[in-house]
Amino acid sequence: MKRKETAPGPELDAEVIDRDADWSKFLKSRYRKHLSELAREYPYRRSLEIDYRELESYGKTGLQLADELLENPGKVIEDVKSAIKNHQLIKGRDGKPTGDVNVRFFNLPRKIGIRQIRSDHINKFISVEGILRKTTEVRPRIVQAVFRCPAGHITIKEQGYGRFKEPEGCATEGCTFKKLELMPRRSRFVDSQKIRIQESPEGLRGGEQPQTLDVDVTDDLTGKVAPGDRVIINGILRSVQRVTHGEKNTIFDIYLECNSIEIAEKEFEEVQIDEKDEGVILALSRDPHVYRKIIHSIAPTIYGNEDVKEAIALQLFGGISKEMPDGSHLRGDIHVLLIGDPGVAKSQLLRYVVKLSPRAIYTSGQSSTSAGLTATAVKDEFGDGRWTLEAGALVLADMGIAAVDEMDKMQKEDRSALHEAMEQQTISVAKAGITATLKSRCALLGAANPKLGRFDDYTPIHDQINMPGSLLSRFDLIFKMSDRPDHTRDSAIAAHILKAHSIGETIAQHKKNPIPGVDEKYIEEQLTPVTPEIDPSLFRKYVAYARRTCFPRLTDDAREALSAYYMKLRDIATGSDKPVPITARQLEALVRLAEASARIRLSPEITKDDAERVIKIVDSCLREVAYDPKTGTFDIDRVSSGISKGRRDLIRTIKQTIRQIQKDTGNDRVAVAELMDIITPQGFSREEIKAQIELFLREGEAMEPKSGFIKLI
Repeated sequence: MKRKETAPGPELDAEVIDRDADWSKFLKSRYRKHLSELAREYPYRRSLEIDYRELESYGKTGLQLADELLENPGKVIEDVKSAIKNHQLIKGRDGKPTGDVNVRFFNLPRKIGIRQIRSDHINKFISVEGILRKTTEVRPRIVQAVFRCPAGHITIKEQGYGRFKEPEGCATEGCTFKKLELMPRRSRFVDSQKIRIQESPEGLRGGEQPQTLDVDVTDDLTGKVAPGDRVIINGILRSVQRVTHGEKNTIFDIYLECNSIEIAEKEFEEVQIDEKDEGVILALSRDPHVYRKIIHSIAPTIYGNEDVKEAIALQLFGGISKEMPDGSHLRGDIHVLLIGDPGVAKSQLLRYVVKLSPRAIYTSGQSSTSAGLTATAVKDEFGDGRWTLEAGALVLADMGIAAVDEMDKMQKEDRSALHEAMEQQTISVAKAGITATLKSRCALLGAANPKLGRFDDYTPIHDQINMPGSLLSRFDLIFKMSDRPDHTRDSAIAAHILKAHSIGETIAQHKKNPIPGVDEKYIEEQLTPVTPEIDPSLFRKYVAYARRTCFPRLTDDAREALSAYYMKLRDIATGSDKPVPITARQLEALVRLAEASARIRLSPEITKDDAERVIKIVDSCLREVAYDPKTGTFDIDRVSSGISKGRRDLIRTIKQTIRQIQKDTGNDRVAVAELMDIITPQGFSREEIKAQIELFLREGEAMEPKSGFIKLI
């Protein structure tokens, strides 16, 4: 309901006084406690926060006031302030009634997307949701400037957002002075900060560029939020004329005059799930074939790769993030790395996951800098030439999935930025006087190619991946996707691909010129192999629902199964000279995966079946990347340092033998042939020894003073 406009005169005054009374009644009936708290803490606390829904529920008058707020927010806020002052609801330090409080409204029922903002919204009260992209420092801004002329007269000029306004001359009658001096001491300042919010990535489909909106934050709201935070900002949309080269333009820029900020901490609240959806989700969770359905709903056009799809399903659902009493944080996000030959559809899998996850960001390592991935301090016009903090992809993917393709093509220093983001799930920035820690609670799904383009079965996996061991060890699962010829499998893949293309051609042709005998039912039947069993929109809701409501606990059976597997791998290596088989990091990965497995069923408990399912996945991954065929054991050093236990022994043996020969002969040159004859009986092949000596020469640890001789440096 909108209030009736009346002509200026005594009636309007009566209505304004009426509004005072209305607001006073509302505040006294619903906000008496808040007002008394505010009066006690004033002026250190200066904001009265009013729930919009509370106002709407206050009868007919409340609806009128709520409607008036949306249409004419500036007047309503002044009405509330004058009601507080005239009805003496808050008293200042001097005991006199004051209306100098900030009136803040929150919890608006309707939110407007940044790209939906139009000229009709100017000067209206709106609510906008998004991710915080940039913030400036908090700085004082003048709101009431006091000037003095040479004769000592005082002139006061109110200031708004943007340009500083100076009076044309002294306001005192009879005074002709034009040049006035600003008196900062007597002027009134307010804390001010500029922030920029960007549309949430999950709302964007089809590669749209996210739009941004600048927000002017003042007084006690400044310094409350950091880049990467998901926020709802309520405020008045304002416009300011664009000036180019001193000339006024007909185009106006918009900004939001912030009235209140709500930080959206709840996970996946933006995914709307109604009662009907909830019923479908619960029915699906009770389906005995739910795992098969979920695996077949991930990239159905890609044939096979069941184990990789199962791992991705577990990653989407994720483990449980835990905060310990000592303040430490145990991550729940599962990191997965796919290393494979070209053409095994790694990038396609990544793009599909971004489509399925309620929150996800896709980026290619080749084009990403460490600043674009993490966060950076930038100097631009947004902060008026000062340094501002800007969030990168991993910060924007907070609480979701960051898919990073071509990880092996990233620059070395850019990859190092991932270490902290993956384990601590924070990103620290210390640059240009800005020191900040941003949250990046996201699961990383990476894809990389082997160094030589294809896998070589006879070379250790670490030598084939252009990534440091410290980064590899942070991945919970590493999949080696090799493309080996296999007649049965290749024929199935060929049939699958050709069928998909054939039905695609039929649909395209049928749309243009209807084909006899081809109808909706026929197309549906033909599309069955490439149609996901669970619709992508329902899949997203299912993931969001599981992450929002399901927090399973380990049962004794599951705990024993995980412990037994961990101990089995540890016990393989007893004695000081054995390989390091597995570390506690892998045990934590098992727990996270088991939690995700229980979440898929929306189960409150992690059963022995969950434990066995994830043991099978982890075991197959470790066999690919950490199995040392020479010792017949798992050697995690093959992944974490790239040097297996056997290789370390060889390096030590070669160096010790060279030093011993030098000591015995008194000559610092050692013949390579003699060296090989001494070391070969210790169980090392001549090829291994030769390759290691060449590596010493290449890395500068030894030199070749003469052909066939070696000398340690």
